[in-house]
Amino acid sequence: MQIIADTHTHTISSGHAYSTVTENAKAAKEAGLTYMCVTDHASTMPGSPHHWHFVNQRVIPDVLEGVRICRGVEANIMDEAGNLDMPLYVYLHLDWVNASLHEPVFRPDSESVHTTAIVNTIRNGIADAIGHPGNPSFPIDIEVVVKAAAKQGIALELNNSSFNGSRAGSESICGEIALLAKQYGALITTGSDAHFANDIGRFDSVRALIKKVGLSPDQIITSNEGLFLEYVQKRQNQRQEIIKSLMD
Repeated sequence: MQIIADTHTHTISSGHAYSTVTENAKAAKEAGLTYMCVTDHASTMPGSPHHWHFVNQRVIPDVLEGVRICRGVEANIMDEAGNLDMPLYVYLHLDWVNASLHEPVFRPDSESVHTTAIVNTIRNGIADAIGHPGNPSFPIDIEVVVKAAAKQGIALELNNSSFNGSRAGSESICGEIALLAKQYGALITTGSDAHFANDIGRFDSVRALIKKVGLSPDQIITSNEGLFLEYVQKRQNQRQEIIKSLMD
């Protein structure tokens, strides 16, 4: 199955990644991608930039190296209420928002606490995808999370980096997420979680899991350009409506 977008990439701005946007775009082109989401860590992650950095992504060209650039962020889930870690207006004009639990920001707790935090993030509607939900540091009630994502139409990420050392023990959890996503019709997105350009568009482990589970291409929003663009536009409209209502 083809994958046309990498929805989880980091640049030197994340503080612990090592390539530029241009270097990542070159790697995306070499990997045969059509779209690349720039999703540096949001401001509460140690070493990450001030939220003005994300507002100013408007200076990034729409196309680099022939690859369409989606201006985005990997936001931090801050609490059980599913609050994210930048002012609401910052998210208004972003193309893509990953929301993730990270140990330096959200202290690992119980399965119930993690599940509540992710479900409320899904329901809040600002995030387009939940990043690396298979992280074993944050055990969840997988069925509850998948059902919530399916109901709200929010994508769950299959994160290639999680299979390759960054989150040891993720494989079986991601496998269960994929199986339940197939059962309940939840949407899936694909992220390399690259912190160096060589990993942009690397989806070998994710492809293997998709094939093993037999996920339909219709559930993989990055499987074709039309599906991806439809999802991004729909989510942008919904996010803007939600944020404007909260800011009024």
